[in-house]
Amino acid sequence: MEVNEFTTILLPTPMVYRIYLPPCYDEQPEKAYPALYLIHGQTYSDTQWDRLGVPEMADHLIASGEVAPFIVVMPRDRVWLEPMEDNFGLAVEQALVPWVDEYYRTIPQRAQRAIGGLSRGGAWAIHIGLSHPELFGSIGLHSGFVFQSDIQQVHLWLFNLPAGLEPRIYMDIASQDAPEITKSAIWLEELLTHYEISHEWHQYIGEHEEAYWQVHLEDYLRWYTQDW
Repeated sequence: MEVNEFTTILLPTPMVYRIYLPPCYDEQPEKAYPALYLIHGQTYSDTQWDRLGVPEMADHLIASGEVAPFIVVMPRDRVWLEPMEDNFGLAVEQALVPWVDEYYRTIPQRAQRAIGGLSRGGAWAIHIGLSHPELFGSIGLHSGFVFQSDIQQVHLWLFNLPAGLEPRIYMDIASQDAPEITKSAIWLEELLTHYEISHEWHQYIGEHEEAYWQVHLEDYLRWYTQDW
């Protein structure tokens, strides 16, 4: 696991990101890898996915041969505002993805790139993934919701999705999740159904907490990587 940063004019402070490289990364210098971008929840930082056990679970799945080796990028979001007031999404799209593709051996194709997030991170995942469908082939929302300022935009993004750029989408919420998050997630799921966008929808027993996400972490990683 590495922690790095770089500066971008899109943010007032450096973009910090945590990156997981598969065990074979240094051993096979000619090999390139798919990349999974995971965004943490509000009040947390890039340490959250690490704390939930992403590196250990990825190591296990790769070592067992159950999934192909992949890279995980975990950026830090410092501000808790809507996208119109927070350039984090723009920084991921315009700065972080190109940076990672330049300095790490990724496969720079949308089918080999996925984005997901917890809670507010899920809101970012759907915002980034739908507004730029050419970047990410898969989108995951784990106890995620839609930003208030994105409600009309989501309609337009789904209506105007270019043929061939429909993303894979995975959504799950906890049975005792926050009511406003549950309402938003159900609204999005119904909208995806309305626009005939293929997606997975799950409601599992649990609450809006790290213990819930940790229990389902293996399922998440298997889903993101199943076509890699």
